[in-house]
This record gives sequence, C-alpha cells and structure tokens, in this order.
Amino acid sequence: MQSEGLAVRPLKTSVFKRNQDLEEFVVSHLEKLFHEKQSLERQILVITSKIISLAEGQIASRSENTKEDLIRAEADLYLGEVGQACHLTIKHGLLILTSGIDLSNSENGDYILLPKDPFASAQRLHSRLKKKFDLKEFGILISDSRTLPLRVGVLGCGLSCFGFKPIQNLIGQPDIFGSTLKMTQINLLDAIAGAAVMMMGEASEQTPLALVSGAPVEFSDESPLRDLQIEMSEDLYYPMYRDLIIQNNFKKKEKK
Repeated sequence: MQSEGLAVRPLKTSVFKRNQDLEEFVVSHLEKLFHEKQSLERQILVITSKIISLAEGQIASRSENTKEDLIRAEADLYLGEVGQACHLTIKHGLLILTSGIDLSNSENGDYILLPKDPFASAQRLHSRLKKKFDLKEFGILISDSRTLPLRVGVLGCGLSCFGFKPIQNLIGQPDIFGSTLKMTQINLLDAIAGAAVMMMGEASEQTPLALVSGAPVEFSDESPLRDLQIEMSEDLYYPMYRDLIIQNNFKKKEKK
C-alpha cells in the first residue's frame, strides 16, 4: 500500500471544558476548514483521549480519592508498583502505567481517567462526523501517551480508532530479495498516533485535534478490535509480566 506522503495538521482550539459537547466542539473547529475550501475526505482525525474523558465526565476528585486506589479500581489487571511511585497496569488492552490516569492539563487539579469504552467513543464520533460532513472515507483515532522500557520520554499511542484498518498484514508477501515474510504486520494505529501526538504536543500547545492525510490505510467501517487486540497468552512479552498477574490475582483472593 503506497502513500504520497504523510502530513499532520494540528488544529489550535479553544480550551475544552468538562462535560462540554464533544461533537459540537469538534464540528465547530472542522467547519473552519471548509471555509478554507479543504476536504476531510480520506483524512484521519486524531483526538486526544483527554477531551473524550472530559466530555464523558471521566473525572475523579483528588480530594476524595487516592491515586493508588483509583489506579487499582480502574485497572483491568493490576500488576503492582514498579518504582518511582508508578504502578504497572493493563487497561483497554494496553500495558500502561497508572491505568492511564493523569493530572496534566486538568483545570481543577482532579484526576482525569481514560474513557470507559474508547472504541465505542471513536465509533460514535466517527458516525456523527461522517454524516455531518457527508464523507465516504474518513477515520477517527483517539490518542494517548505512553512510555517504552529502556527509553526516556513519552510518545503517542493509539487508544482506539474507527473508520480504517489499524493493522497492515504483510504475512505471505515477499521482501526485496523474494523471501516470504512470515510474521510481519505493521501497527498503523500507533504509527499514526505517534506522528500526530509529536505535532500536537504534550504541554500548553492547545492542539487536542489533528488531521492526518496521506496515511497508507485501508478505510473500512468494520470493527477494528478483531484485527488489533491479541490474546495475552499469545503476546511475545507475556513471560515478562505473567508472574505479576498470578501474584496480584493471588493477593486479591487472599483479601476476599
């Protein structure tokens, strides 16, 4: 699948407030592009998970909750404290720190949680925007940030998407010397998210939206979940955290 070149356009916006209407907010900023005679066809709208959470009321009071209790409550699987007051968790199919709970860019200093169902949020917004702007091929990507082992700094990752296939499967195709690829699948979701978040920024840029054009994706309205998520036991890194899962599940049973 060839591309003419990836382009990322961050969109400067007003500050999004808690419980504000997300669709209205996004539409108001995208409509400005029509005044510039630009089309949204075959583009991917990247939207930070933080404003999805604010729109859906995924906020927890800092005065009424401890962060550790929230991390444990929000985690799909809690794997334990790993140092520097960080806790390793599995949430929405991702191995991430602190269940994705964040304090940055929180207006009142409260904890901002991840969306309850980011794939449903992406599908809902995709459906409304596609209808609103009469689009045939269009994608939504909800982004977040994560760290990688043995690397300094954060980078963008894809929390969810809708409207395009997140994985490009190259298994069975030849490499440049004719050898057949046996395992290669390209994670387009995180690749696009990484490029977009790099341009959107992590601090005071006030660009929670970005339009990505030229991405080598296949647009599709099928659920991306079956292509994207992998069974834990099939994960290459599963041996590294298997014992933590067993240990912490045992602790939960003991408490009961």
